[in-house]
Amino acid sequence: MVQRADINSVLSDIRSLRSQMMQNQRVEQDQSVRGRVDGPRTVQEPREVTSFSDMLGNAVNSVNDAQKQANDLRTAYDMGDPNVDITRVMIAAQKSTVSFEALTQVRNRVVRAYEDIMNMPI
Repeated sequence: MVQRADINSVLSDIRSLRSQMMQNQRVEQDQSVRGRVDGPRTVQEPREVTSFSDMLGNAVNSVNDAQKQANDLRTAYDMGDPNVDITRVMIAAQKSTVSFEALTQVRNRVVRAYEDIMNMPI
């Protein structure tokens, strides 16, 4: 039953992030419509596009941070810290596990795509 509660909390976190993202997109769309109706908007500088290697490095660092946090919470709980409860430890452990599995799947897809490209006839 504890695992089910952890999964539900992770799913609710994902849903709340998705709703925030959708709300931000609506605000951006509203602003672009207002700019076209109210008058010309100022020209924005082109945004710097992050490279794939930077995005992948950030993802690896994020997973590493989640695993460190889970390990620190686990150690604090094992040492008997009264400020750390088992639910926080389990949620952090599940988040780190899910993020690591997602990163592993991305890595597998990238490797498969690379192998497909290398096996293409010239």
